Amino acid sequence: MEYVNGEFLMKSCDEGDPSAFDSISACESLIKTIGFLPLFSNTITGFSVEEHVPRNVWFTGDSSTDPWEWRQILSSDPEIAYGKFFNKTAGFISKDFFPVFANYRRNGYDFDALFEDELVSYRSKKVMDVFELDDEAVGKTILSSEVKQLAGFGKDGGEKNFEGVLTDLQMQTYLIISSFQQKKNKKGQSYGWYLAVLETPETKWGRDFVTSHYSDDPSQSWSEIKTRMLQFFPDAAEKDVTKLLGIRYSGVEKKPSAPVKPKQKIIRLIFSGRRTLSLKSV
Repeated sequence: MEYVNGEFLMKSCDEGDPSAFDSISACESLIKTIGFLPLFSNTITGFSVEEHVPRNVWFTGDSSTDPWEWRQILSSDPEIAYGKFFNKTAGFISKDFFPVFANYRRNGYDFDALFEDELVSYRSKKVMDVFELDDEAVGKTILSSEVKQLAGFGKDGGEKNFEGVLTDLQMQTYLIISSFQQKKNKKGQSYGWYLAVLETPETKWGRDFVTSHYSDDPSQSWSEIKTRMLQFFPDAAEKDVTKLLGIRYSGVEKKPSAPVKPKQKIIRLIFSGRRTLSLKSV
């Protein structure tokens, strides 16, 4: 999708193009064949759902042909994860390839360890705390609007940048979109736009599976991702592959401080960590 003269223009294919998807099954097949696929077009030609469907099938509401409807169906597919995985934009990763992404994108960290090493913001921690396992170790699936409220984001002094935090957590593979639902009123009636339902991939597939590549060095997982990418798109420029599939952990640059009493120093470090820690994704 390109933004030209104030309008979004879809990159599409002709109806008679042999590469065109004739059904959601064809789309699912390509996701599983490559292992991952963005929903919308990008700097790598052909590497998106958008470029494999005619322009006129988008946003029709017809689940047999409309890729916007397909994303809702595929998000709940037991063999596919959906989320903002590609340079902060939406797409799909197959179950088989997801542990490779998880090991690379998480840099070998479980979330709590990432937070302890000051590589993620306290806002991300507040969101992830919402998904903490219950007493029976059962994971949670939660409507995004409810996550926002439970994590303390929003108006009246709440935390800011909720959408940005969710995007970062999806880029890091700590959260995925498991389905889409409407809100319900007091009578139990559905209304409004369909909203994302979030969960951890561990809830969908189990921790042992998701972390099955943790014994590999993250650089090895990155090499596997690039190798798979170039297997199907050999002409892709390295900078485009890195921009679309990579992630950067910035960490924290601690500034030297003047000598203070131990108690004051501890308070200052905690305050600084809660206010300045951040993680930027590319």
